[in-house]
Amino acid sequence: MTHIFWRAWRRVERRARLTAHAARADAFLISYPKSGRTWFRYVLAHYFASVGGVPEAIDLHNMFSIVPNFDLDPVRGIPAYRFGTANNTVPRVFVSHLDYQASRFLRRPVIMMVRDPRDVIVSAFFHATRHKHRFQGSLSDFIRDREHGMPAMVRYLNRWADGLSSRAHFVLSYESLSADTEEQTEAALKFLGCQIDRQALRNAVEAGRFDVMQDRERIEGIPAHDYNRNDVESLRMRRGKVGGFRDYLDDAQLLEVERLCSANLTPAAKRLIGHTGLEV
Repeated sequence: MTHIFWRAWRRVERRARLTAHAARADAFLISYPKSGRTWFRYVLAHYFASVGGVPEAIDLHNMFSIVPNFDLDPVRGIPAYRFGTANNTVPRVFVSHLDYQASRFLRRPVIMMVRDPRDVIVSAFFHATRHKHRFQGSLSDFIRDREHGMPAMVRYLNRWADGLSSRAHFVLSYESLSADTEEQTEAALKFLGCQIDRQALRNAVEAGRFDVMQDRERIEGIPAHDYNRNDVESLRMRRGKVGGFRDYLDDAQLLEVERLCSANLTPAAKRLIGHTGLEV
């Protein structure tokens, strides 16, 4: 009984600490997994490091000290955040894949990153099978899987599309970021209330080029992830190709993904996905 009590108390204490941090956040960066979050976090970290006077070079490890996860992990979460409340130049942007809950994210502004579900489902499949090794089965099996596949993505998008209606938000699509990284990053920074340092922005965009990041990942890896960095399909920076799903989904799989989106996404979630160029 004592063990159960302390586990329950730790959950309550953790929730209270995260709520306190949420109240102090300037914004959240939210996305379903495999929507380009690591890329955009890296660009933001470079920009904030420049304007915030961070002396060391930014890599795939210390970027978490500038744009941390919304959790209490000592390496990648809020405890690793280097600025505290002392630097008014750098906004506190916490990053999360968590489902929408009003009590979790309060009324804080949100940058919502979205990507074509057809590309997401392919990237998620390789992440689950080659990176995390938590799914065994075919791509068709994965698409239908309630925990990892399209049903999970649909639930996530439906909840967040509804939650965005009650808060200031900026929708950033992977597709628009790929088409003009500087313009879209500038728009996101303006949403955050940042003054734009043009040279810092250009340097951040250059640092976030896909080929540069992929080379860094092969050398550095990602903190707390153990995977084969010689296997391109297991990398976080796997291909970075808009529309790359066409190289993996056959006609039947493509129709199934589109059907599940059309049948199960709410009107608000369909409008959210419309930012990617996909109309369902």
